[in-house]
Amino acid sequence: MVSLLHSEPPTKHRARVRPGNFPHIRPIQNVLAPPLPGPGWLGVAAHHRPQLPPVPPIPFKKAQADESCCTRPHAHPSAWLFRSVRSKQGTPIQFQMAEAWAVAALTAAAWALRAAVWACLAASAMLVAEAAYMGLASLVAAMLWRWRRLDERYRWEPMPMPVPGSGAGGRDDVEAAADFPMVLVQIPMYNEREVYKLSIAAACALTWPPDRIVIQVLDDSTDPIIKELVELECQDWATKKINIKYEVRDNRKGYKAGALKKGMEHIYAKQCDFVAIFDADFQPEPDFLLKTIPFLVHNPKIALVQARWEFVNYDVCLMTRIQKMSLDYHFKVEQESGSFVYSFFGFNGTAGVWRVSAINQSGGWKDRTTVEDMDLAVRAGLKGWEFLYVGDIRVKSELPSTFKAYRHQQHRWTCGAANLFRKMAWEIITNKEVSIWKKHHLLYSFFFVRRVIAPLVTFLFYCVVIPLSAMVPGVSIPLWGLVYIPTAITCMNAIRNPGSLHLMPFWILFENVMSMHRMRAAVTGLLETARANDWVVTEKVGDLVKDDLDVPLLEPVKPTECVERIYFPELLLALLLLICASYDFVLGSHKYYLYLYLQAFAYVVMGFGFVGTKTPCS
Repeated sequence: MVSLLHSEPPTKHRARVRPGNFPHIRPIQNVLAPPLPGPGWLGVAAHHRPQLPPVPPIPFKKAQADESCCTRPHAHPSAWLFRSVRSKQGTPIQFQMAEAWAVAALTAAAWALRAAVWACLAASAMLVAEAAYMGLASLVAAMLWRWRRLDERYRWEPMPMPVPGSGAGGRDDVEAAADFPMVLVQIPMYNEREVYKLSIAAACALTWPPDRIVIQVLDDSTDPIIKELVELECQDWATKKINIKYEVRDNRKGYKAGALKKGMEHIYAKQCDFVAIFDADFQPEPDFLLKTIPFLVHNPKIALVQARWEFVNYDVCLMTRIQKMSLDYHFKVEQESGSFVYSFFGFNGTAGVWRVSAINQSGGWKDRTTVEDMDLAVRAGLKGWEFLYVGDIRVKSELPSTFKAYRHQQHRWTCGAANLFRKMAWEIITNKEVSIWKKHHLLYSFFFVRRVIAPLVTFLFYCVVIPLSAMVPGVSIPLWGLVYIPTAITCMNAIRNPGSLHLMPFWILFENVMSMHRMRAAVTGLLETARANDWVVTEKVGDLVKDDLDVPLLEPVKPTECVERIYFPELLLALLLLICASYDFVLGSHKYYLYLYLQAFAYVVMGFGFVGTKTPCS
């Protein structure tokens, strides 16, 4: 490559450039084919070339000589490469022109790849700095919580539960129950055949005075059979003196946000002080309200109390175990650090209790994105409200156990967050009700680094830039960016997931494969394309999971299911990784093939659907 970029110094055998004539230039030595006649100042050393008779000069007319760049004293000697020259016999001489364009393209590709490398390294440094900052803050918050100093920051007192027959003490059950605020429990549903009984039963079992709580089932089901089953379940609980309301809509406008907004418009809902939200697969413990409501009652600035998710099917397959690792990191690090440092974090859409006045002051539920929970949280944060995450309060839930369901869920979460950043960036900048510190956290940390940079750089750097750099000469990646930064991020995740340390290699490969879908979803949300508001409800299996716990980590599929479970984008990228890895193994010197072969194998496994489980209820 170097020999092609430097011309051979003139010798006594080389003809000089004369006005009106092209120089007599010897051809380039070609190892695979016999030398071709024609101009070739980008040749190799003269002693490697065969001696050929000089090419006779081509006469030019005076007008042509005046227009030719070769006759100008200030023209570069290689300017003839950009002109098409023909010999007397009429044969085109363009070999050198094609070679020059190839060299120029290779040089441009190398420069572009170097720029991409340094851009990815800068973004990776932002990610590791953010992860280190959040990890340190979450550790401090966890230690303070362990030392029970959270009460010094937020007041908490147990609710005086009325005891039947305690009226002799001066306060009967009615008077004691009056100290309890009115609570609305919302359960949005959409064709939840597998889990509707679990969620309704868990909500009806919450410990709270019966006349101070309303269970509201918001059913958007389109299947008439499922809708009838849900309604019968609500009627059955109503006969047990449970204040439960079954609400339906004529359409699904706004999806979950539309259902929650419609549910808040009822008269009995407007009389409630707080609202607890649970998705159809969530099962709160009976004392959930007794643990969360006191924070809201005794701290008027708090708008939201968020509980942690606990997963009933995390050990079904390898994919669910990896999901648990990622979500545990989300709660232990992201949510806890945001709550401790800024008193703000993104609402998870479920397993939380809201102050109704905070929802109304922030503008209520909006359906402009697929992350209506995050939308409401950001607007409430800009109004000055505070959020509290309590990791000791856990709510049982279910993880997506099929790769298809998990892909839909991740697309909705990633695309909606990026689209919300597009819609609210200017509103955050111009807001005057919060400090600059909090606005910086919202714009840079909460949105830009975690919702935009993270999905983009994970895919581009580890699945595109590194493989291509193995094939382009002259492009190298510093060791600190190639090894140290990924290792640091992995170690920070492992510290908060010590029980899953043996799964870290699988977590890295799986997250890199999923980064392709998250990157595409982030771009879709930023550009607000036609798929920006796609909403696909995550499939659930409910109690059927208990009958199928002996599923292998990598479950093979039946031949009849192969066509439906083949994902061509993953297979195409696997082919690219295999090509780059093989080139680096045979001709390269970077030794990237050690990683590229593993990542290609992960893409192949997930591309053929050998991940997750089949849906037991299908």
